[in-house]
Amino acid sequence: MNQRLTPGTTALLTIPPLLWAGNAVVGRMLQGTVPPVTLNFLRWLIAGLLLLPIAGWVLQARSGLWQQWRRFALLGLLGVGCYNTLQYMALKTSTPLNVTLVGASSPVWMLAIGALFFGRRPSRRQYFGAVLSIAGVLVVLSRGHWDVLLQVRLVPGDVYMLLATAAWAWYSWLLIRPGDPPRIRGDWAAFLLAQIAFGLGWSALFSGFEWGLTPATVQWGWPLAAALAFVALGPAILAYRCWGLGVQRVGPSLAAFFSNLTPLFAALMSAAFLGEWPHAYHAIGFLLIVGGIVASSRH
Repeated sequence: MNQRLTPGTTALLTIPPLLWAGNAVVGRMLQGTVPPVTLNFLRWLIAGLLLLPIAGWVLQARSGLWQQWRRFALLGLLGVGCYNTLQYMALKTSTPLNVTLVGASSPVWMLAIGALFFGRRPSRRQYFGAVLSIAGVLVVLSRGHWDVLLQVRLVPGDVYMLLATAAWAWYSWLLIRPGDPPRIRGDWAAFLLAQIAFGLGWSALFSGFEWGLTPATVQWGWPLAAALAFVALGPAILAYRCWGLGVQRVGPSLAAFFSNLTPLFAALMSAAFLGEWPHAYHAIGFLLIVGGIVASSRH
């Protein structure tokens, strides 16, 4: 695992935040159209069907998947079953500002879980990079006015996002642990489909509780179909592929700093949809976030 960034690795770790920002925007737009837990299930069901023709062999008895079912069941729970389910639930009850603020704690969770459970002690540069990168996120979210942050109030959605961020950090550390069958690890589509196979079971279980305990309804139509196509192809398949490669190259601690680009991209997307041009604080926030990435990656 090489801790130094290359242009290729930088691109791999930048694509997921861009797609995740779009995922957050779409998830917010779909509130009232489809229940959040059901949205996550449909998203991964479509992604699994798309991967089946090229990676369906992983579900066979001789693939090695079923001998490692406990590991893939855990990966499927954290990455497929929990993370986006909790995020979509957070977008239902929490403001975008609060959700993004809580999500910006990802580097802290990565460093803490790595130190507590995986024996990876953070360096001073990583601590400094975490502070610098989160400061950049706060500049963007506050629009350059720090008094905006004082108005933040926690709601249940913030707790959901906090749990989602912790689940993602744990998932990212598990990605670099050895033990996967070489044939599966060497095929990105098979590796993702193996997680989806178990994650769909978790998602179906959670969705069943949603329909049994809440007045859930779905408004079928072309807007929902287009949104599902995007979240299945982009934030699911493409983002997970790029994130997995990036984490394997530089490790979860450094990769976590790139996740802080998500609120920056979300701010730019919101500005574009509203017809507003980027402001000076966007540039300041971007420089701070990139500075955190550079500081944490240097030896």
